[in-house]
Amino acid sequence: MTSLLSFAKKNLENLINPFGQTDVLLLYGIAASKLKKYLGDRELAGKIWMPSGRMRYLLKRGSKLEPLFAHELEEAVTLEFLELRSKTEHLSSAKGELTDLQAKVWQYFLPRKLSDFFYATNYEGPGKEIDRIFFDIDRSAGISAEQSHETTRIFVETINEDNKLEDLLGNYELFINWTGNSFHVLFFLDESMPSSFYDEHFQYSKNDPERNFTGKWAKKINEQVEFKVAGGHERQGNSINIDPSQTPSGKLCRVPLGSLHMKDPETINGVSVPITEKMLYNENLVPKLTSYTPKDIIENLSEIEKHLPERFR
Repeated sequence: MTSLLSFAKKNLENLINPFGQTDVLLLYGIAASKLKKYLGDRELAGKIWMPSGRMRYLLKRGSKLEPLFAHELEEAVTLEFLELRSKTEHLSSAKGELTDLQAKVWQYFLPRKLSDFFYATNYEGPGKEIDRIFFDIDRSAGISAEQSHETTRIFVETINEDNKLEDLLGNYELFINWTGNSFHVLFFLDESMPSSFYDEHFQYSKNDPERNFTGKWAKKINEQVEFKVAGGHERQGNSINIDPSQTPSGKLCRVPLGSLHMKDPETINGVSVPITEKMLYNENLVPKLTSYTPKDIIENLSEIEKHLPERFR
């Protein structure tokens, strides 16, 4: 049987329409195979873009549906499955030819629709322990990818220089990825911590911005750049937010490799890739990242996956 990756390498110009119809699952099946350790038993989610109707998108996730996991996505996506989806738009018409697992995957990623690929940062359900701290470097309209890059570089330097963080966390691993539009910075903790740990040390407070790391770091970055940088998720117009709000359990994060980023329901404008700290000092980083396409992911997959944290390769 031809593997998905072998098929993809022979069909680089048709990765998002492998059998003549839009389908993200060729790319996402391959991505899931490379992210099994990274995602582990964290629930997956799909944000399905709707070209028409009142709703701009549908969010399919494990808190509402039967949970889906990376190893299941890898198992379910076969060339036969993709070919069937190209011929049959509705799950009800195809159920007799699918496994139960394929029917579950179908609900998360609809054929003929573009979808983002997310996962539950610290599992679905509120109030659970956390072992990842997640910061979204969220840029508003008017802020360039270059400014986002500058912010991320200074942010990582600020983190590395903060001895109090090391005293608090002990051993931790820092990881950076490009989302297709901006950057994510995550810490992987060696021990799971209660949800109150995030509340105390990282949750941004508008009323007391410098009460913990997030506000202090945002202030320090803001003093070094010529545009506004603020903490929290509330956008302030023409600014960058250092936003940790998707850290708690029950919140979602984009997968770091292979997720499409959409401008609108019919236009892909980026794809997620992991990067290293060293790459933040590459002057040509942003032009390279903003030009990435699914084709580049498949052609350079063996090199790109080396940028994932070693513990997850």
